[in-house]
Amino acid sequence: MFAKSALAYAPQPLPDRSDYSDTEMQTRAADYLEHMQRRHTVRDFTDQPVPREVIELCIKTAGSAPSGANHQPWHYVAIKNPALKQQIRDEAEEEERRFYAGGAGDEWIKALEPIGTDADKPHLTTAPWLIVVFAQRWGTFEDGSRYKNYYVPESVNIATGFLLAALHNAGLCSLTHTPNPMKFLNEALGRPTSEKPTMIIAVGHPSPAATVPAVAKLKKPLAEISTVFE
Repeated sequence: MFAKSALAYAPQPLPDRSDYSDTEMQTRAADYLEHMQRRHTVRDFTDQPVPREVIELCIKTAGSAPSGANHQPWHYVAIKNPALKQQIRDEAEEEERRFYAGGAGDEWIKALEPIGTDADKPHLTTAPWLIVVFAQRWGTFEDGSRYKNYYVPESVNIATGFLLAALHNAGLCSLTHTPNPMKFLNEALGRPTSEKPTMIIAVGHPSPAATVPAVAKLKKPLAEISTVFE
């Protein structure tokens, strides 16, 4: 952690270590790939409750991610309260209506057509939980003075990837939503101006009638997303 007083470098032995054979590594990697390929973004949720403890464990997993200088520049707000979810939906849909009415531009709207999205966001009230991701642009000491955070977008994005994987591992579906702008979330959730909302994640169980866009199953082949130098 980061403190105003000087902290000395204090190395300690690696507390956790995995020692797998090449075959075991390949098997585990293949199993995890298969598991993550079963993760789907859905827009149709049920209101089936999800225990708070599950959400908190997934957020704790996100908090274990690496970050610039170990400043951990993130904050996750989990929302179950129906009135607050409705307020967020109302605000988000207002921004989305402006987006689809021309604020996004023709090219962006065209790119979204295969996904089938529009300004209506019922998942924001149907899903039992919303998790709002905040990036902490700077921190403050107890005396109110500021300190700088480093690699904030990269750190928050890595941690949020951890969160999405943890939610899937728990058997839940999620939907990432990024209305623009999102400044209304600071006021609605009582977060300071040092924090920038980056994403709303709807979390819950999929509706029996849930669908996914066919295009969402089209993933680039390995040769297109990677380059290897041996």
